[in-house]
Amino acid sequence: MVKVLLRREEVDPDNPDNDGQTPLSHAAGNGHEGVVKIILGREEVDPDKPDNDSQIPLLYAARNGYEGVVKALLGREEVDPDKRDMLGGTPLLTAAGNGHEGVVKILLRREEVDPDKPNKLGWTPLSLAAFNGHEEAVKILLGREEANPLRADVFGGTPLLYAAMSGHKGVAKILLGREEVNPDNPDEYGRTPLSRAAECGHEGVVKILLGREEVSPDKIDQCGQTPLSYAARNGHERVVALLQSHKVVSPPYDLGTRKRRRVE
Repeated sequence: MVKVLLRREEVDPDNPDNDGQTPLSHAAGNGHEGVVKIILGREEVDPDKPDNDSQIPLLYAARNGYEGVVKALLGREEVDPDKRDMLGGTPLLTAAGNGHEGVVKILLRREEVDPDKPNKLGWTPLSLAAFNGHEEAVKILLGREEANPLRADVFGGTPLLYAAMSGHKGVAKILLGREEVNPDNPDEYGRTPLSRAAECGHEGVVKILLGREEVSPDKIDQCGQTPLSYAARNGHERVVALLQSHKVVSPPYDLGTRKRRRVE
């Protein structure tokens, strides 16, 4: 049918709809590789044409994990494999965030693609993959020196903090395997990975974090709250028990003078 329509002179193969999406964009986003190749065969078609949200056909294909379509689009010189949309998202970021490892690998083969390029909120492909628990995508990205596991977004959140907040034990273990990752690093609100995991009741992640000497189970955030107070407020009994068993209790005397402190 597409071939029949394209034989008509009055048919514009690059005509956008009200959202700015072209036929190529629709075909790419739905994984119709054969249609994509047919449309790309027309000289008047711009393979990198953005829609009203500045999203190009490659981004739509990457978001949905259509490897064949991604390869076909990348075969055109006009296509920018690292082009941002209106929110600063790139094809790599959206592919990583959705766990499409094959597409991530394809995009990372291109020199123009920055593995650590953030969107306007500071989210990188690694932080988004960590937040959504995509272990393989996280491993692939960490295989690139440019992907910084310490990079924080505009709120101070790191990949580890988001993995902890979402309860992704596997991703947390991978990130904690990196020497440069501080397991107790707080965001701009003073919330640590342990605090976020405790608030959400992620027992497995809490256990992993409490196994690290650098992690302070009593660390107070900017609101004066501890991981224990967040867990207790939300009724996470097992997490409360874990934290209490690791809770640092200050002695009733000053270790320097050996004088007893007043107990209020």
